[in-house]
Amino acid sequence: MTAPRGSVRRQVRIARPPDKVWAIAGDPTRLAEWFPGIVSATVEGTTRTIVTGSGMPMPEEIVTNDPLQRRFQYRITAPMFQEHLSTLDVLDLEDGTSLVVYAADARPATLALVIAGAAGNALEHLRTLMEGTD
Repeated sequence: MTAPRGSVRRQVRIARPPDKVWAIAGDPTRLAEWFPGIVSATVEGTTRTIVTGSGMPMPEEIVTNDPLQRRFQYRITAPMFQEHLSTLDVLDLEDGTSLVVYAADARPATLALVIAGAAGNALEHLRTLMEGTD
């Protein structure tokens, strides 16, 4: 029997231009700067390996890293996921601000909910980080 799939989305408006937000959010090696619970992120080719605060490494496949669209997509390839795809978009609101949207689709569905909770906290942390700097 196949586990149900879950799909979630979180978003935050940041009072910074999209290119400045993308410089941090779109850099796969800078994830630990704005995503609480992640202590490091390394990239080799299309593989990013994050390490959580508990010391657990989590391999991911980078699917898309498009600076023109300001879109980053990745799949968690750890065995606990039957399937996974997360998408981070930094959208230009054309008033000097950005809308950052994080979406996750995962099977089993409970893991999508876990990712969404963490992503919501991370987006708020990113906003605090970005709006507190020039």
